[in-house]
Amino acid sequence: MKDISIAPFLIDFIRTATNMYNHGWDERNGGNISLMLDKNEIESYLNTKDILREIPTGFRMPELDDSYFLVTGTGKYFKNIQYAPEINLGIVKLIEYGTKAQLLWGFKDGGNFTSEFPTHIMSHAARLKINSKNRVIMHCHPTNLIAMTHIHTLDEKEFTRTLWKMNTECLVVFPDGVNVLPWMLCGTNEIGEATAEKIKTSRLVVWAQHGLYGAGADLDEAYGLIETAEKAAEIYMKIAHLTSINTISDEQLHLLEKRFCVKAREGYLD
Repeated sequence: MKDISIAPFLIDFIRTATNMYNHGWDERNGGNISLMLDKNEIESYLNTKDILREIPTGFRMPELDDSYFLVTGTGKYFKNIQYAPEINLGIVKLIEYGTKAQLLWGFKDGGNFTSEFPTHIMSHAARLKINSKNRVIMHCHPTNLIAMTHIHTLDEKEFTRTLWKMNTECLVVFPDGVNVLPWMLCGTNEIGEATAEKIKTSRLVVWAQHGLYGAGADLDEAYGLIETAEKAAEIYMKIAHLTSINTISDEQLHLLEKRFCVKAREGYLD
């Protein structure tokens, strides 16, 4: 077996988590990431029949039985992942209709996967039905997007249009817009179900006064979506109290659609 510390998927995961912490998106143990792995990706590094222990998941997701995930641990600080990945991360396989997870690697201190794992798995299942290439679910606490939920209407169309008009690249990067959930208790199956429903129509789901969920084909795509939306929110928070004399018009957003071969969410532009 190869040393798992050199596995490309683990290196990318650690690098992404570190960048998220350095951006200020994942203070303390705030935030979590899950990456769906193909069995072929990990067989060179792990014996998938060597089970360290089994962990109840607290939910059912039969369609993801026998799926493998690299996931952050509960109560773990993102700042420590690069220094002790085998403590702060784990690789698990879902079994028995998703009600249990077999731990194959990690959580060496006896830890567990993030308390938001149900939300992640529900969101994975939802996105895979829309795009079979979507393998990443990423949750974090971007400062400006959270701030924006305090002063901006939570209407999804208006929230999306505001972000699109802050920066030319926004419509190009997330033409499917942003969905928004009003405040809900985190760490529950209820918020997981609500997020999974929202993530069907947008790869970005804002949790008001809390944070953001992003989905993508890989770590770079999910990270880039969040980074772009957060930059737009930062611009908004800097100018929201000022009189705007210039803006990006719907006509100009339509020009972006044509130039970059994207389609804005139906009904969101005039």
